[in-house]
Amino acid sequence: MSDHGFDLVILGAGSGGYAAALRAAELGKKVALIEKDRVGGTCLHRGCIPTKALLHAAEVADHVRTAASVGVTAQLDGIDAAGVTAYRDGIVAKKYKGLQGLIKARGITVVDGEGFLEPDRAVRVGADRYVGTDVVLATGSYSRSLPGLEIGGRILTSEQALALEEIPSSVVVLGGGVIGVEFASVWHSFGAEVTIVEALPHLVPNEDVALSKGLERAFRRKGISYNLGTRFQKAEQDEKQVTVTLEDGKAFTADYLLVAVGRGPATSGLGFAEAGVRLDRGFVIVDDQLRTGVPGLWAVGDIVPGLQLAHRGFLQGIAVAERIAGMDVPAAPETRIPRVTYCSPEVASVGITEDAAVAAHGRDSVIAYEYSLAGNGKSEIIGTTGTVKVVRLKDGPVLGMHLLGDRVGELITEGQLAVAWEAHPEDFASLIHAHPTQSEALGEAFLALAGKPLHAL
Repeated sequence: MSDHGFDLVILGAGSGGYAAALRAAELGKKVALIEKDRVGGTCLHRGCIPTKALLHAAEVADHVRTAASVGVTAQLDGIDAAGVTAYRDGIVAKKYKGLQGLIKARGITVVDGEGFLEPDRAVRVGADRYVGTDVVLATGSYSRSLPGLEIGGRILTSEQALALEEIPSSVVVLGGGVIGVEFASVWHSFGAEVTIVEALPHLVPNEDVALSKGLERAFRRKGISYNLGTRFQKAEQDEKQVTVTLEDGKAFTADYLLVAVGRGPATSGLGFAEAGVRLDRGFVIVDDQLRTGVPGLWAVGDIVPGLQLAHRGFLQGIAVAERIAGMDVPAAPETRIPRVTYCSPEVASVGITEDAAVAAHGRDSVIAYEYSLAGNGKSEIIGTTGTVKVVRLKDGPVLGMHLLGDRVGELITEGQLAVAWEAHPEDFASLIHAHPTQSEALGEAFLALAGKPLHAL
């Protein structure tokens, strides 16, 4: 067995791992990046990028269907599943090639193979050990299922759904969170009959209830069905279909069942506990600096409790690389991290919900304002409805921003700035938003909360 020494060894080359590698190399560190699959991880190859490519193809299909409403003669003849796959795979391939080039240019050593953590800040890959002054754990996550629900055949996770070579005629989606509503949106736009089953009372249940209710209304108008507030009981399949039964006896039959009940931390069997890493239900326990408690051992991304978002892992990877290099990097509160669900209409948020603000500060100390996109010229032009909701402390800063509508994911950064800077609505009310843009809706909400509404009553 051979030992290879590095300043930094990173186990996992997803968003958090490769970000840590790139930043550490920039700071002069000798870096080894270990990955059993391909650099870029789930986000690039089986998650964020390919699903958003599908969502764009779905958006194009919807635009063609409604082209006559804007005076354009067009006809949707169908969805070419192979063509959509080729488009999606082409996007992924280009991004993958670009990432490989960045890693090579930084002089990072990429080790192909499955790595196992050993107690002396080393990662073993086959007969070789990669020993680091510091080690970053960034092994990512996997698609969860439910007890007694076996994945296979017509019962799919998101990874198997991406591998389908056909457009289903009907799908049941188990789970109304981010992954569930995004796939539901894609398949509906591609012509499938879709039913979402969510055990909690609302779709996207982690969002402000105003967004959840608004998305439910939008899905209902589109023809996407959903069943809320009842738990899954069982699923039975044969060669042609799958039937999902709920605890109240309701049953839904479709071509496929997509299991979208969340993602679990990929930490089992990798030697973490044996090396002294504390785990809780598989998640790695860290302090606010992302240290595991084992000297020289850090963790980032989906294996750390909290939001499972690629850009959160990316931010954490950069922060850890800089801390290892001796830089003073303050902890980033989770409430400052923007969240976007890319269904149609999109859901975007940052900060805390109105209910959370009331629980923390009391009803009399919280003010929330909602501005309908029906009053926004650009939203009318692109044919979207939705809302902008801003939550603030009375005579105090913005605590949260919550958006619903097509393309609102591109607006959430302004909300992030307001929350991160603890700005008051009055600070933003003086800023000019270009006309006509959807960003004007944010300006209208800030104006209203500053006591000087313009287009709002």
